[in-house]
Amino acid sequence: MRGARPTISRTSRHRTGPRATLLAVPLAVAGALGATATPAHAAIPDHGAGPASLTCQGQGVDPAAKARHRADILVQAPLRVIWDLQTDVEGWPSWQKPAAPMTVRRLDPGPLRKRSQFQATVHVPPTPSTPPSTVVITSTVQQLQHGKCIRWTGPADSAGFHIEGVHVWTFSTVPGGVLVRTEESHTGPQADPNSDMGLETWLSDLKTAAEADPCN
Repeated sequence: MRGARPTISRTSRHRTGPRATLLAVPLAVAGALGATATPAHAAIPDHGAGPASLTCQGQGVDPAAKARHRADILVQAPLRVIWDLQTDVEGWPSWQKPAAPMTVRRLDPGPLRKRSQFQATVHVPPTPSTPPSTVVITSTVQQLQHGKCIRWTGPADSAGFHIEGVHVWTFSTVPGGVLVRTEESHTGPQADPNSDMGLETWLSDLKTAAEADPCN
């Protein structure tokens, strides 16, 4: 089933720095440097001091992180299709549109579960101000509730570069489809508070892949 043009809700005003976005691969996004988000389909509730952080089994992003971003999208596809796409981490490159060559591999066998680990290797091309580099991102699943939420944490490292990321995903069946929400935080000297961390692109790619899935 193919839906309308993706609509994504954002809670922060960010511009994507090329290096921070490229490094977002499983910490924030494998489809970095992607399309600009369209207007929100539904605003995230405002609780005065800002929207409450997303959580999985009571745990959320780093509340002290200065670099944080949150977004959501309505996907018109069955929850099982969306969940299978999102938890098959080695399959991410087949449906996401990365801005740089990347590979993703599991570091343990079986279905994604608590304490599962996976590693993305991103070959970042040179820019006018930076040489080419290889970034290795190792993520550990800290919480997972089947069909409801996932939370993973981990570092992104390359020569002279290090950030620590926390990434939360939630999935809720709503009229018209599944509302997929995600929130990410980065800490470390290179964490960019002006980056959208590529979350809108990841959500848009997930929507496209799920709605085009032959199992719909």
